[in-house]
Amino acid sequence: MKQLKITQTKSLIGHKAGHRRTIRALGLRRINHSVVQDDTPQIRGMIHQVQYMVSVEEIKGRKKEGK
Repeated sequence: MKQLKITQTKSLIGHKAGHRRTIRALGLRRINHSVVQDDTPQIRGMIHQVQYMVSVEEIKGRKKEGK
């Protein structure tokens, strides 16, 4: 499964509350913080909403531990 590396590039200060909540729901905490999420339509929609505050890279799927 493809995965996405999402990095927050801009501050949340002064942006809409819904966009701040979306950034937090993606798992991002601060500028230059990165998370890896599965490439799903839900995650893509969240990224689309806040695309001006994040950068996205596609990465090959990692093997999940224990499987």
